[in-house]
Amino acid sequence: MTQKTNAVRQLDQNKIPYELRTYTVDESDLSASTVAAKINFPLPQVYKTLVARGDKTGVLLACIPGDKELDLKALASLSSNKKVEVVPLKDVQPLTGYIRGGVSPLGLKKKYPFFLEEAALSFDTISISAGVRGCQVLLNPQHLVSLTRAACGSISKDA
Repeated sequence: MTQKTNAVRQLDQNKIPYELRTYTVDESDLSASTVAAKINFPLPQVYKTLVARGDKTGVLLACIPGDKELDLKALASLSSNKKVEVVPLKDVQPLTGYIRGGVSPLGLKKKYPFFLEEAALSFDTISISAGVRGCQVLLNPQHLVSLTRAACGSISKDA
């Protein structure tokens, strides 16, 4: 893939080192485990970005390991909400500009509060979506935190 996504442009503008890994998309299986296998990267380091809405803050993004599920109570607590719900699939693209399987915490049309599972910080490199299906960005999680001003905490649980 040679086309630059907004997520990749944001990394370039901020002179952040990264590696792109492309893969063939299977529309019937957008799971993180499949992506991890296709890019030959450990599943606990392949992060998925979910779009949620808090009762106080409104829309927010949560990035968690591919082998975990979002802990809505923990996210609500970290984001100063009483309650957080994942937004319906039909709302993901209008809110972020990205389609399911291609949501990146970078290069969004609008800036939303961003929450990262703190386990990411134990790795030198994690993988996030480059903003399109079929392309992942490998980068240092500290760079992601500084670029997105992420709040880090324990927001995932075993699936």
